[in-house]
Amino acid sequence: MTTDAAPINPFTTVAAASPARRAPMLRGWLAPLLAAAASIGLWWLATTVWSDPTSLLRQTAPQRVIPALDGLFTRGVLLPDTEISLWRLLIGLLVAAVIGIPAGLLVGMSTAAERAAAPIVQFLRMISPLSWTPIALALFGIGNQPVIFLIAAAAVWPVMLNTAAGVHAIEPGYLDVARSFHATRIELLTAVVVPAVRGHIQTGLRLALGIAWVVLVPAEMLGVRSGLGYQILNARDQLAYDQVVAVIVVIGVLGAALDFVARRTLAPRRA
Repeated sequence: MTTDAAPINPFTTVAAASPARRAPMLRGWLAPLLAAAASIGLWWLATTVWSDPTSLLRQTAPQRVIPALDGLFTRGVLLPDTEISLWRLLIGLLVAAVIGIPAGLLVGMSTAAERAAAPIVQFLRMISPLSWTPIALALFGIGNQPVIFLIAAAAVWPVMLNTAAGVHAIEPGYLDVARSFHATRIELLTAVVVPAVRGHIQTGLRLALGIAWVVLVPAEMLGVRSGLGYQILNARDQLAYDQVVAVIVVIGVLGAALDFVARRTLAPRRA
């Protein structure tokens, strides 16, 4: 028995289907690219066309900032400062996690601890971390320590509160089953609570990362001579506002990259 149907070529099928598959991807990238181009266009208009010829805004135009950014890289200034800023950020986040996760577990598992800590936590977390700058400088002096302290003071609260919220969200039945097997508090913590709150801890760390990055730059403007925040002050003192905006662009790009990495690595995975 014969048939007139032509044999299916898998390579032809894949090749024919691939443009349709690429179309949604291209459409997904098109909107951000257009938005970025429009933003750069408005930036150029505001600093080059609409601004007064004697205004300092002329120094912040894109055609001035790009060479300034290249100059900072060429002189070997930007990369070392970026590295030290990222190192301070990492250490501050580690300190916040070491303090915030155990504190969140304690507050979440103990009603008495939650009642005792609630007014203190609400009071402290509403204080701007930068308000602690004079105390940090008095305690630690000039250097990395006060910057790390300010980062940790800002990042500890989302870690702690999200961890406690994760403990409260655990189904009581899981805890009852563990207690029915006469699990100790340590076994209850390690076998039930910690695995259950892992997603909340990851969310808290991601939120803490964003807050810490915002606090890092102004913290580096006080009492240190390195880092991205210091570079902004240094460029301002030289009236090099093109370099100021160049460092701001680097801060924005790095912040977006850090958030992207955090969304990929710290986002809770669906079952």
